[in-house]
Amino acid sequence: MHDAPPTHSPVRPEPLARGLKQRHLTMLGLGGVIGAGLFVGSGAGIAVAGPAVVVSYLIAGVLAMLVMRMLGEMSAAMPASGSFSVHAERALGRWAGFSVGWLYWFMLVVVLAVEATAAAQIAHGWVPAVDQWLWVLLFMVVFTVANLTAVKNFGEFEFWFAALKVTAIVAFLVLGLLAVLGVLPDTDPVGLTNLTGRGGFLPNGWDGVVSGVLTVVFAFGGLEVVTIAAAETDDPARAVGRAVRSAVVRILFFYVGSMLVIVTVLPWTAQQAGLSPYVKVLDSIGVPSAGQIMNIVVFVALLSALNANLYGSSRMIFSLAERGEAPRGLLKVSGGQGGGVPRRAVLASVAFGFVSVLLNLGWPDTVFLYMLNSVGAVLLFVWGLIAASQLRLRRRLERESPGALELRMWCFPWLTWATLAGLVGVLLLMLTDDAARPQVLWSAGATGLVLLVAGTRELRARA
Repeated sequence: MHDAPPTHSPVRPEPLARGLKQRHLTMLGLGGVIGAGLFVGSGAGIAVAGPAVVVSYLIAGVLAMLVMRMLGEMSAAMPASGSFSVHAERALGRWAGFSVGWLYWFMLVVVLAVEATAAAQIAHGWVPAVDQWLWVLLFMVVFTVANLTAVKNFGEFEFWFAALKVTAIVAFLVLGLLAVLGVLPDTDPVGLTNLTGRGGFLPNGWDGVVSGVLTVVFAFGGLEVVTIAAAETDDPARAVGRAVRSAVVRILFFYVGSMLVIVTVLPWTAQQAGLSPYVKVLDSIGVPSAGQIMNIVVFVALLSALNANLYGSSRMIFSLAERGEAPRGLLKVSGGQGGGVPRRAVLASVAFGFVSVLLNLGWPDTVFLYMLNSVGAVLLFVWGLIAASQLRLRRRLERESPGALELRMWCFPWLTWATLAGLVGVLLLMLTDDAARPQVLWSAGATGLVLLVAGTRELRARA
């Protein structure tokens, strides 16, 4: 394999616009990870872990927080639109940058189809006269246009989407706390009855907590886009540092706090997988039209994720093209007042996204299911390469440019090694779980294929 380029080598300035502001990046960090996985998918975690789902979220959240701290350290020192793909190339070699970049791009454009289809299902329920496929087409066109124009449009979309989600969770936490204290009309203090009754805090033992971690860990995916977007701010190093610092702790607060409210207000046995526990709680404390309110919030969350994934995938493939790992034609950027937008990279990501949507609409239980399984565990592989990259780059940065380390990983290298061990542990546990095993195997197959292509490219380059 080729040696990784040294961190002190000159880097060609990227032609991307600097249209994102600190408020965009901070809110993207706060709201980018808050999606349907929290509002709806958390019910599955409660079903397997009971009240101890709070511990499951805490474990998964700490794991995500450590990964983001590592990624923040590298991105503050070496900001780039390819983020962890560029870091992996610098730390481990071209094969690593190629592999993690293409795997992440593939994951985003496949998940994009899930989000577009789910949002269309909600919209179709509101307006049955409009077919579901027309809603999908509308969403894809709207966000394609938004991403083809100045990057500040993406920033504004995400700012207000994230603001609505954050506001919804804060309101939920306040209402839930008032319900627990019995302050709301027609409510009595709940106390700790629902945390200790019906099997206790650990009704399914620690096995339930572990199963909960496997269920909820992927809900933290999406934070990585913050470090990709940082490259398009006026001061990338400072912007990513602030965004990472503010996001990780607050997200832990939102996730763990809302889960604690849910399992305190209602018995864990009242929750069902596939149904939003937030709706159940709001209904129980007498909030009118709770179901429709949460439908709106989930709808916004899905559109927000769709927008962010389209942005992240376009910048990732643009960065790959910059380094000669994707077609050079994708480097074309727009000019004029709204210049600096990699329009060909956006269109390439949208095109594959449309293919994924069509497969999801036409063959959801066959072709698309296989594609979805093939990216099911990719996030853990990406996080693992982030940790491995940070292990090597931190030593090099300390030796060559210590002043660039504005944001440092805690307790290096011990917490980095602990994070790697945690990620390997989650993958091994997924292999023992009948429901999760296909995702690991298919994702391992997809990863192996990309690594084979990367190795072949390296051999050809040497020859």
